Amino acid sequence: MSSARRREEPAACNGAAQGKLGPWSKALRGDAAWEDKDEFLDVIYWIRQILAIILGVIWGVVPLKGFVGIAVFCLINAGLLYLYFSSFQQIDDEEYGGTWELTKEGFMTSFALFLVVWVIFYTAIHFE
Repeated sequence: MSSARRREEPAACNGAAQGKLGPWSKALRGDAAWEDKDEFLDVIYWIRQILAIILGVIWGVVPLKGFVGIAVFCLINAGLLYLYFSSFQQIDDEEYGGTWELTKEGFMTSFALFLVVWVIFYTAIHFE
């Protein structure tokens, strides 16, 4: 009886941990089922923010300047997220308002974050 209880306890612990990491564990699996639409939109939003920070640091260190940097950021940001939700997650984009709605979800905030990070790193590294 005590061995049966011990077997149940780890399963309960795993369920609690999975509840906390639910959206992120589903985000990394291609076969995930997204019952909550807002949960998937939150994942899209935060992936964009992480991507903006990474690209801002790279652009600042490289040093990339001007319209080319902005255009390449926009193409990479939109392109990677499009591939993520259409090919990797294989969701029905019509459930979320279409491809355009998913493509622009969180784009402007990630663009602003990208610009701030890019300017800070570029200024810190390339100006004396």
